[in-house]
Amino acid sequence: MKTIGLIGGMSWESTQTYYRLINQKVREQLGGLHSAKIILYSVDFAEIETLQHEGDWEGTAKILVSAAQCVQAGGADFLLICTNTMHKVAPQIEQACPTPLLHIADATANALIKDGITSVGLLGTRFTMEQTFYRERLEKQGISVIIPDDRERNAVHRIIYEELCKGIINPDSKAAYLDIADSLAARGAQAVILGCTEIGLLIQASDTRVALYDTTEIHADQAVKLALK
Repeated sequence: MKTIGLIGGMSWESTQTYYRLINQKVREQLGGLHSAKIILYSVDFAEIETLQHEGDWEGTAKILVSAAQCVQAGGADFLLICTNTMHKVAPQIEQACPTPLLHIADATANALIKDGITSVGLLGTRFTMEQTFYRERLEKQGISVIIPDDRERNAVHRIIYEELCKGIINPDSKAAYLDIADSLAARGAQAVILGCTEIGLLIQASDTRVALYDTTEIHADQAVKLALK
């Protein structure tokens, strides 16, 4: 079994989901008392969040490169960044660390392609929805991406930072997200990507007729497959 390196804490609310899912999937595959070999570096998200909203992405890159190097030094065979937004600095991490990075957008694209999905709605932080680093990764795989309108993007972003990253589950926010998912489907999305690792804490596939692709679960599943390959 390979050792999985996790760069987490963005937020820890979703990082604990990664830890649980990866260990559950390893136990399902191997049985008995098996669990995953994991090295986890958890950052202080307050520092990251401040730099994000200041637009200082190089500052965030320095923090995550340092984290990746620590995980690499601990013996990880490959790395996961346990957040969608911070894949914006994935190139800097890949340049600084030879340990392979399992990119969350690539894992998600593989799942979509396998299911024949060619048009998706994307929910996430404003950074993930509006900037090109994530959407272009999907579009290069032949997947068209639809994002919410400006008012909806504001709501999605606010709920992530003010509620979900703090572990707050608000029924009104859940209803708002489901309405936005329905709106994306009405605009032609065959499915909706939960492109922030916290969103799966709020809405699940059973809540809507729109197909949802939870990036946390997809990323964790691909990590286990790679670890056990």
